[in-house]
Amino acid sequence: MIYAATIFLSSFLLFLVQPLIARLILPWFGGSAAVWTTCMLFFQLLLLAGYAYAHGLGKLSGRRQPTVHIALLIAALAALPIMPAEHWKPTGGEQPVVRILLLLGATVGLPYFLLASTSPLIQAWFSRARPSENPYRLFALSNLASLIALLGYPFVVEPWLTAGGQVNVWSWLFATFAVLCAFVAWRTPQAVVHEASAEAALPIAADYVRWLALSAAGSVMLLAVTNHLTQNVASVPLLWLVPLTLYLATFIIAFEGKGWYQPRFWWPVVLIALIAMAWLVVDTDYHYQLALQLGVFLPGLFFACLFCHGELYRSRPAPRYLTTFYLVVSAGGALGGVLVAVVAPLIFSGYFELGAGLAAVALLAVLRFGSAGRIAYGLSLLVLLGVAACATYDGFRHQRDVRIAKRSFYGVLRVKEYGVPGEESHLRRLVHGTIMHGEQYMSDATRRQPTTYYQRTSGIGAAIESKQSHPVKVGVIGLGTGTIAAYGRPGDVYRFYDIDANVIDIARTQFTFLGDSPAKVEVALGDARLTLEREPAQGFDVLAVDAFSSDAIPVHLITREALATYLKHMKPDGIVAFHVSNRFLNLIPVVARLAKELNVHASLVTDDPDEDDDRRSRSDWVLVSRDEKALQAPAITAAGGEPPEDRANWRTWSDDYSNLIQILK
Repeated sequence: MIYAATIFLSSFLLFLVQPLIARLILPWFGGSAAVWTTCMLFFQLLLLAGYAYAHGLGKLSGRRQPTVHIALLIAALAALPIMPAEHWKPTGGEQPVVRILLLLGATVGLPYFLLASTSPLIQAWFSRARPSENPYRLFALSNLASLIALLGYPFVVEPWLTAGGQVNVWSWLFATFAVLCAFVAWRTPQAVVHEASAEAALPIAADYVRWLALSAAGSVMLLAVTNHLTQNVASVPLLWLVPLTLYLATFIIAFEGKGWYQPRFWWPVVLIALIAMAWLVVDTDYHYQLALQLGVFLPGLFFACLFCHGELYRSRPAPRYLTTFYLVVSAGGALGGVLVAVVAPLIFSGYFELGAGLAAVALLAVLRFGSAGRIAYGLSLLVLLGVAACATYDGFRHQRDVRIAKRSFYGVLRVKEYGVPGEESHLRRLVHGTIMHGEQYMSDATRRQPTTYYQRTSGIGAAIESKQSHPVKVGVIGLGTGTIAAYGRPGDVYRFYDIDANVIDIARTQFTFLGDSPAKVEVALGDARLTLEREPAQGFDVLAVDAFSSDAIPVHLITREALATYLKHMKPDGIVAFHVSNRFLNLIPVVARLAKELNVHASLVTDDPDEDDDRRSRSDWVLVSRDEKALQAPAITAAGGEPPEDRANWRTWSDDYSNLIQILK
């Protein structure tokens, strides 16, 4: 059926372009997970615009509907291909959310807008051509196509196609869609203003509020659970894919029309899911148990969204008001995106939107299940009170031992303080999500000593120690607490690169590594690779690339082109030190492959301290240099430097190709 084929292809392209364009612009904004959240906000806003357009277009009669739509399809074809232009790259001082939204609008705005409008348009045209059939089932088909695209991208598209190839294939498929959609638009029976039977029930204000609230709650839960799992539990690459998959699956189940969602059966499951998620939010004993967190939050998200979307389908209007219904649903989705991506970072110092989202769903459950009987109503009310109490407690617990907390586009930063000032055990620690980004013992006797991953027995310590025969210039990608500055001596220069202004402020005001260093300390704000590409050759003796320990790695800093850029800034015997310690990814063969590709030498230094040594952290550093002798210096051999594992069958990572699935541990 041509209607089904058109809606399937449009939804497939709609969700294929989301990870595609996010991957293209991710390197420009530091590889932050917030890039994906911002992209989601853009897609939700444009989905709203597309649904509004579909609703407005439906009011036109005669041949004006297909004429207007075909004209816009032709204009969208003229905007292809969707490769972002180089002038959109940030220079370091821009507000990233605004720039990403503008970039996406200029690059994929019109094609995405038309794809977004297709589902309600095709359903409206289908109901006009076949008034006796259920058009809402096409929405389930639409979400199935979206699900296939979403799952196909990381497992099929990205491993086999370069970025340029992905753009070309998508553009050709969009051209095919445009032809198909134009044909459907022209052959569908002409619209008549105020068609359909007069007896169709007109939605009232309460219906609009219900649709908006249910849709917004589902959207908030999707983004809040994704943030929680990727920022507070474990930033496993592509973990954002699973919540979105479950979210789409609930739309498919609810709108397929088989009646699989039955409130009288599902209300206990929904309440159990809500209280289980609320419990894990506040119980820190299980905070880092990934299997348990995933086992509770992923099913919990599924049941919460199935409740929201099942209630949406149950309260759907007659087909006459189909586009109105989808417009309000899309408005709710966009509202949820704005609340999580824009409002929450402005008003919260932590990821408290999860607790708020759980409370919102619990409130909707009270309002809905109250009609299911006194037991259901009473239990729903108890769950609401319990969830609200957990959310409130989480807000207060977040401040425990916290000296300062800041939240920005790049995440939540907390400086935690332990011990009594003046005592040797007095400690400050910088935490980003759940990842420690450095710590400092604050007593006069210990505050100048490098700690954690940067101890003198570590790879970076060995690299710097090997250059101590003369004043050195050291570059560091990733400031953290500025620990590496502790190696500085009079006459040395230490230049740090960091994309987050909050990190720079915290390193200068809450820690003393930068201020205590006898070396000249420089700090550059902006994405390190973009900054290095614009700078003249720095002549570094050592360049530490320390941006991968947070698990959501900025891939653009570990490609063939990136290493070539680093080498341009090195002295002939300079050492590029990649910090590849990571709980979930095996990055060592990636760096080994890069070194072999560029015909340079590599050495792996692993520092594995005793369990009772709490001032050192286990670390893996891969040292890379043009000069093989530089890696044979006594300081490096004493640290246990050895050739890193090279997997010859692996394809070299480049700006056009990377494969995160391949390096999962």
